[in-house]
Amino acid sequence: MLTRMIAGKNVQVNEEGFMTNPAEWTKDIAVELAKEEGLLELTPAHWKVIDFARQKAVESGASPTLRTITSNAGVTTKELFSLFPKGPAKKVARIAGLGKPEGCV
Repeated sequence: MLTRMIAGKNVQVNEEGFMTNPAEWTKDIAVELAKEEGLLELTPAHWKVIDFARQKAVESGASPTLRTITSNAGVTTKELFSLFPKGPAKKVARIAGLGKPEGCV
């Protein structure tokens, strides 16, 4: 298993850079990962989606898919792509400290 320093904390990651232990995640880590994804600021709308994804992962044991997020988090597909451009489900999962959602390439 690989480790990486993010926001001053050593965390376990896989080969693609996804955290492998969601318990190591912090909001500071999320902010740093968001910057790496080109998001300079996380607004309340971003946090709503991130918090939803983390909660859904606790319930299901897996990162939520795009359809799950848009059907249950109170955001439309258009809004989600606006908040997390170019692969929103994958970006949400990475920023939320979760594994890559099933079906993402």
